[in-house]
Amino acid sequence: MRAFFFFVALVCGVPAFAASRCDVNVPTERVELAQVSLAYQSIGRRSDPALLLVMGLGGQLIHWPDEVVVALCEQGFRVIRYDNRDVGLSTWNQLPVSANLTYEALRYKLGLPVSAPYTLTDMAEDGLGLMDALQVRRFHVLGVSMGGMIAQHLADLAPQRVESLTLIMSSSGASGLPAPNPALVEQLARRGAPNRDAAIEQQADLLAALGSPQVIDNRQVLLQQAAASYDRAFNPEGVKRQIMAILAEPSRVELLNRLRLPTLVVHGTADPLLPVMHGVHLAAHIQGSQLRLIPGLAHRFQEPFKAPLLEAVLPYLRQHREDLSHWAQL
Repeated sequence: MRAFFFFVALVCGVPAFAASRCDVNVPTERVELAQVSLAYQSIGRRSDPALLLVMGLGGQLIHWPDEVVVALCEQGFRVIRYDNRDVGLSTWNQLPVSANLTYEALRYKLGLPVSAPYTLTDMAEDGLGLMDALQVRRFHVLGVSMGGMIAQHLADLAPQRVESLTLIMSSSGASGLPAPNPALVEQLARRGAPNRDAAIEQQADLLAALGSPQVIDNRQVLLQQAAASYDRAFNPEGVKRQIMAILAEPSRVELLNRLRLPTLVVHGTADPLLPVMHGVHLAAHIQGSQLRLIPGLAHRFQEPFKAPLLEAVLPYLRQHREDLSHWAQL
């Protein structure tokens, strides 16, 4: 009888245990690397397979929706999310190189070489440095938008360490792909604001522009999200330097053609920043990759699309985590 009660207690305690194991309110920690000081969070057991989340342009680790992080952790992953250099609580430990985004953007439009203070490869090395500091040898990578571009470099730099690659709303950077909405590009580059209120309104406008035409955003929610980002960290010059890193990047097609690892590409059909052909082209150049297109998804984690995104990503990640666990047991 005691064995029966123990079993009941064990089973009933599983949800509570999972919730505590996947607590997103863990402290934000810091690791010091040669070029950067990175802020990060580690959610889940240290013994679980690691999943590194790489955020997009100007995004902070808080921009990974908590419910998405919990869902990933509950698949049996140790989820590691961090602020890229120059945004959030991470810093770039060098004096900023003098650079003019307007001038470099003009050179980009004219097809001329663009100068940037650092590259997406440098940012990929930041992610590798973080995993080195955490003593994680092998791991899965999930990148969104610019984070997907960084993830491509990360997989190329250390193919023996990356177990699987998931690329959401990203691109190969090849010439000839459909251009972003021009008004949206202008909004992305408009980073100066005279005060907190103006900066929050500006960010809320950008979030609305990145959203799906199928969804009517609640303006107050957008303002709250923008305020949380501003109050945690506000570094518009850092975002400008990230934009220059993207503009200076050549096509990654050659890099993609040599990747040999499990890859899932997820893209929305209503993406105004990186139209859907960016995702199609990306998947076409990674041997053996899978492509999932989500109708109506734009360039944001909007509430109506969180479930379709998880339905696309979770089975894929679960499969490759289980494959890894099986081989580890053998």
